[in-house]
Amino acid sequence: MSKVDRRVQKSQVAIKNAFTELMSEKSVDQITMQDISNRANVGRRTIYDHYIDKFDLLDKLIEEHINELRKLCESASEMSFVEGNLIWFEYFERNYAFFSTMLTSKGASLFRSRFFEFVIDELKSDVDVMKGINKGLSQDLILRFFGAAIVEVVESWITKGLSEPTQVVAEQVGILLDRNL
Repeated sequence: MSKVDRRVQKSQVAIKNAFTELMSEKSVDQITMQDISNRANVGRRTIYDHYIDKFDLLDKLIEEHINELRKLCESASEMSFVEGNLIWFEYFERNYAFFSTMLTSKGASLFRSRFFEFVIDELKSDVDVMKGINKGLSQDLILRFFGAAIVEVVESWITKGLSEPTQVVAEQVGILLDRNL
């Protein structure tokens, strides 16, 4: 990796971290590009080299984390829900600042809807309405039911509504999914 590449990468990380910090302090609408520039200690031109505006930055930030979660799902595809969930919840824990900000800030509704759609998409292959305990039920209803449950549990856990440790939450959500899907 060249020195220029490292500088670009370092700037992008600083911009993303600055934006996440600012979102924990005020709404996205109140954040200016100058605020991000000042907090990240980079020029505004540098921000515009990578992002159209703050909404593009928010969108790319969310997309980046959803893509990471998708990769984790792919790597855990042969695992039980219990094992796979632990990988997910450990990722949430490592990226706590981002997820807690996303779930408590004004950007929460955008993040929640993208996360919800992602969870439904990941669960689709596990829902069989042709045989077994879910035979004859609506696949869409099952997906929305469990998607909403997972999003709510993750949100409650991140915002400290649930006090159980990572391993316990991941394991119990996994047991519930294994039992019902």
